[in-house]
Amino acid sequence: MTEQEKMLNGMIYDASDDELLTMRKYAHRLCNRYNKLDEDDEKRQDIIESLIPEHNGVYLQGPIYFDYGEFTTFGKGCYANFNFTVLDCAPVTIGDNVFFGPNVCIATPVHPLLPSERNMYTNDRGTLTDREYARPIVIKSDCWIASNVTICGGVTVGKGSVIGAGSVVTRDIPEGVFAAGNPCKVIRKLTEADSIYNKKELWDK
Repeated sequence: MTEQEKMLNGMIYDASDDELLTMRKYAHRLCNRYNKLDEDDEKRQDIIESLIPEHNGVYLQGPIYFDYGEFTTFGKGCYANFNFTVLDCAPVTIGDNVFFGPNVCIATPVHPLLPSERNMYTNDRGTLTDREYARPIVIKSDCWIASNVTICGGVTVGKGSVIGAGSVVTRDIPEGVFAAGNPCKVIRKLTEADSIYNKKELWDK
């Protein structure tokens, strides 16, 4: 198997592999170019086309940071606010109408817990590298991921759920709930009582 195949299949892989390094540098260059453009510059869309083939018209406020881009897919109607980071060493699958607040980090990589296994080493090619693997992340349709949330590898967030600001999501979240905290836990189900139409103070009197 190639190092890319190992990475995408959740196996230990060598991140210093020439193919992976070239892909990351390309994605990082595209992100850097995107981040230097004004938000109404039409060239931003061309960069998204190259960076994220399955973008479905996502609007990324910027700045953005992707490790690869091509391993992330968006459904329709998605939006991400400032400082959106996606470490897509495993597939990241985002459904329709998913909103991300500022400073959201989606991180698929996993590093060994034992220092002797996590520390840098020299591989057969004489390159200094480390051992890591990655787990896919799925965020289903109609979710709101609030500001400063980190979603860790291996997590699925269920349809229509809201993740509260500052949460660290380490386990699956069911659909239709409000969840928050570090580690993120379900607080309660979302119901019709949460409708903004029940909050008179939000409307003109």
